[in-house]
Amino acid sequence: MSNSKFTRRGVLKTGAVTGAGLALPTIFTASSASAFTNEPTGASVTLGFNVPQTGPYADEGADELRAYELAVEHLNGGGDGGMMNTFSSKALQGNGILGKKVEYVTGDTQTKSDAARASAKSMIEKDGAIMITGGSSSGVAVAVQGLCQEAGVIFMAGLTHSNDTTGKDKKANGFRHFFNAYMSGAALAPVLAKMYGNDRKAYHLTADYTWGWTQEESIVAATEALGWTTVNTVKTPLAQTDFSAYITPILQTDADVLVLNHYGGNMVNSLTNAVQFGLRDRIVNGKQFEIVVPLYSRLMARGAGENVKGIFGSTNWHWSLQDAGSQAFVKSFGTKYGFPPSQAAHTCYVQTLLYADAVERAGSFNPCAVAEALEGYDFDGLGNGPTHYRAADHQCFKDVLVVRGKENPTSEFDLLEVVEVTPRAQVEYAPDHPMFAGGSLGTCNPGA
Repeated sequence: MSNSKFTRRGVLKTGAVTGAGLALPTIFTASSASAFTNEPTGASVTLGFNVPQTGPYADEGADELRAYELAVEHLNGGGDGGMMNTFSSKALQGNGILGKKVEYVTGDTQTKSDAARASAKSMIEKDGAIMITGGSSSGVAVAVQGLCQEAGVIFMAGLTHSNDTTGKDKKANGFRHFFNAYMSGAALAPVLAKMYGNDRKAYHLTADYTWGWTQEESIVAATEALGWTTVNTVKTPLAQTDFSAYITPILQTDADVLVLNHYGGNMVNSLTNAVQFGLRDRIVNGKQFEIVVPLYSRLMARGAGENVKGIFGSTNWHWSLQDAGSQAFVKSFGTKYGFPPSQAAHTCYVQTLLYADAVERAGSFNPCAVAEALEGYDFDGLGNGPTHYRAADHQCFKDVLVVRGKENPTSEFDLLEVVEVTPRAQVEYAPDHPMFAGGSLGTCNPGA
C-alpha cells in the first residue's frame, strides 16, 4: 500500500500517511486513483449486517435482520418495493445498487463491543463488505463505527440512542438515522410535567454503559428544568436479569417516580420487578407513584405484557402511523413475516435504503462520495416526515413520538399508542451543545 490517501471528494492526495488501521483485502497503489476499500468489481455488492443475535437485545436484533433482508429484496427488485415507492428520492430503480445485485453477510454482536468489532472486521476483510450496518447497543455502535472509520467503509448505524454516537464519538464515516437520548428528554419531559405535575421526585435506574449514561443525563436535565427533583441515580450492569436488589432501596426514599433508563430485556425485567414490589400501587407525597421508560419499543412492550399499561416513553417510529411511507413498510413487512415491524426494524430498513440511494446519487461506492451525498440531505416518505441528515455530526433530525402503554390493546401488537408527535424544532440542538461536545467528526477515510 502506498502512503497516498484520498481527500473527502476522492481526489488523490500524495505525501500523507494512511490511517486505514486494518489489513485490507485489496492492494491499493497510487496509480489506482479510484480505489477504495472493497471496491466492487463484479456483478454484485456485499453489505454487512451486524446485529445482536444473542444477548439482552436479541429480540431487536432479530427484527433488524428481518428488515435488512426485506430491504435487500426490495433493492433487488423483489416484493412490492416497500418504501422505495414513497421515498422522495427516485434514484433507486429496483435493479440493485448501481446495477449490481445486492448480497449480504451477517454477524452476531452478542451485545458486546469486542464481539461486534470482530464480526464487523471479518465481514470487511473476509467477505468484502463495503458498508456495515446494525445496532441495538450504543456501546456496540460506537465501537463498530470507530472500526469502520479505520477500515475505510461507511457505517450506517441501526438502533443506537446514546448521545455519544453522534456526539463525542462521532466519525466522518458514520451516520445515524435513529433519534437520540437528548431528543427523548426534550420530547418526553413536557408531557410528563403535564400529566404528573412539576413537583415530582425521580429515582433513576440506569444501564451502566454509554447509552444509559446519556439517557439519564438527558432526562434528568429535561425534567429538572421543569421543576422535578432527582432523588438518586443508580447504575445497573447490562448483563443484569434480576433487579430486585435495585428496587428495594427505592421504597426507603421519598421518590414518587421511577425512571427506567433500561432497554430491551433489561427493561422487561426491571419493570416486572418494580411492579412485583408494588411500586405502581404506592402513594408517595400524596401522589400516585409513576414509572417512566424514556426509550420504548413494541418488542419491549410485548415482553413486559400488562405492566406497560399507562407508562409513558418515547420512540423513533411506530407501526400505527398513517403516512404513506409507514403504511407501505408495514404492509411489506407484515406480508413477509406475519406481524408488524418494530422501530428497530424500521430504522435499519431506512438506513439501508438511504445508503443505496446515496450511492446512486453519487454515482460511486467510494465512501467519501457516499458521505458527501448524505451530508445535508433532506428527504421525506420514509415514515418520519421531512428529515434532515445534518452535515456537522451526521445525525438525522425529524419529529419524535411520545407513546404510552395502551390500557385496552386490541392485539398482541397493539400495545402502544402515540400520544404526541413532537415537532422536530422542539428536539433540535446546536452541534456544540455540551451533551455532544468533546469529539471531532474528522475526515472521511476511503481506506487507501
